[in-house]
Amino acid sequence: MTKSQIWVATFLVLFLILFGLNQLTKNDNQSTGIGNETGISSKNEPKEFTGLELIKSNGCTSCHGAELKGTNLAPNLIGIKQYWSGRESLINYLRNPSSFMDKNRFLAYKEKYSSVVMPPFNNLDVKDLGKIADYLRGL
Repeated sequence: MTKSQIWVATFLVLFLILFGLNQLTKNDNQSTGIGNETGISSKNEPKEFTGLELIKSNGCTSCHGAELKGTNLAPNLIGIKQYWSGRESLINYLRNPSSFMDKNRFLAYKEKYSSVVMPPFNNLDVKDLGKIADYLRGL
């Protein structure tokens, strides 16, 4: 065999090995449910969080308590539906609480809970804020 024939044979064997490995891993992914028709792994898809999970992950329970019944740092969140005419107004409050501080109810909260200020959650997606608002209005 000449050198060029050896190179071609080596390339062909390497190609067949790589093709076989590809077929094996492709079959493994299909049998385990990894991957989909687009070739994108389902592990890369973002997890959808519930309203309660978002509340916990954003630290609301550290001030409002594990059961959201209030603490010496922040008020009770159970039954807040009576204070919010709609979902959108609560979402706006969660985005920018300081813009609501001139209301009587919030002036009383400011006196009672003077050591802590409600942080804005304008960094959260509106969809997530909606889930939080829906959960809170359902309490």
